[in-house]
Amino acid sequence: MKYQFYEIIHSYEDRATKAARLAEKIREQKNYSWVGIYNVLENDISLINWSGQGEPSYSLFPRDKGLNGRAVAARQIVCVNDTTLDPDYLPTFGNTQSEIIAPVISPFTGEIIGTIDVESRQKNAFTQEDVEYLRQCALAITELWKK
Repeated sequence: MKYQFYEIIHSYEDRATKAARLAEKIREQKNYSWVGIYNVLENDISLINWSGQGEPSYSLFPRDKGLNGRAVAARQIVCVNDTTLDPDYLPTFGNTQSEIIAPVISPFTGEIIGTIDVESRQKNAFTQEDVEYLRQCALAITELWKK
């Protein structure tokens, strides 16, 4: 998986452009509605860039809120196939029915440094195959956070 992102991560483009290109590649490979790549900071989670239907309602929110916050706290992928039933869901778009969040973990410190957020307009959109695919993507893009 890592080789699929190598050219993007090692390009001379700025970080936001790289994040947009990574999100686009992830989105296109699985035909997802929307993919966002987020920074996980000490107190907040902030959007770096995205690919899909537009900018989300929340580009910055507290680290302990939403499904992103749950994934960060649990240090694992969170998959919700019906967002209307989940009290932690932050309404990003009016038509999101399913959402999956994959935390990006620093291989050096073990800290959560980012997330990949994938949204779908369909209920029950994600399977175990999506969970594994996004786990591999999260491992492959850690260099986006390299200082």
